[in-house]
Amino acid sequence: MYMNLCPGTVGISGLNFEQTVKLAVDHGFEGIDPPLDEMHRDGHVKRFVDRLRGAGLRWGSFGLPVEFRRDNEAFERTLAHLRKLAPIAEQAGVTRCSTWILPGSNDLDFAANFERHRSRLTASAKVLARCGIRLGLEFIGPKTLRDSFTHPFIYTLDGMLELADAVESGSGAQMGILLDVWHWYTSGGTTQDILENLPNEKIVLVHVNDAPAGRSRDEQIDNERALPCETGVIDAAGFVGCLRRVEYDGPITAEPFVPALAKMPPDAVAAKVAASVRKFLSLA
Repeated sequence: MYMNLCPGTVGISGLNFEQTVKLAVDHGFEGIDPPLDEMHRDGHVKRFVDRLRGAGLRWGSFGLPVEFRRDNEAFERTLAHLRKLAPIAEQAGVTRCSTWILPGSNDLDFAANFERHRSRLTASAKVLARCGIRLGLEFIGPKTLRDSFTHPFIYTLDGMLELADAVESGSGAQMGILLDVWHWYTSGGTTQDILENLPNEKIVLVHVNDAPAGRSRDEQIDNERALPCETGVIDAAGFVGCLRRVEYDGPITAEPFVPALAKMPPDAVAAKVAASVRKFLSLA
């Protein structure tokens, strides 16, 4: 596994590809997320790939640019955009894509919501599969968020694997999981869940962070988190130990949702995040 820098998940905004490469190299990151829209506008994918390799970096993952949570018009329009970006990703050597699944709906019951996700994600996964790209689905764990919906939906690893399997069987795509240590913790996940259900090929991307102290697991709020190993609330050592045992070989990306980071210079943020991720990975 390798430390991956995604500026947006740590409060850094406004960087172009070259600035992101420099920031990653300067602070010891080993990968960055692919700027597919920037590549699309530029039109010279090889230039990006050559710069990435010259800097000794690898690609991380890109977010699924498909609006599958809204109306059909938005879905079809953004699916068409994916059809433009996926070949660019393939040309650049990008093999990982991911998205998150809300743990409930105010409009659809479980069965109808499952079918909407299965159908729309299958269409998206088919596009990705033609370009050799795996799609990882992220389950969202916090009870405080689940309780805000009229109709509950998937929020655990086993439930998300069922949806991933349904999409895979309908698309022929290789599906997997975006495994976030926060959602693993807040959903009541265990190390055994990971060891028994997630071989390396089923993990597309890993997000790392920590939980604020002074709250029970069920009191945690989704967008209030901490840097990896900052509080010690989450069993980071157990989590990393599982990743090592299954020989996970993909990107590790921090997603701490710490508002103070957005007020700091990018170099200071990158240094702080890199130190926290190194500490996280050193625990096992």
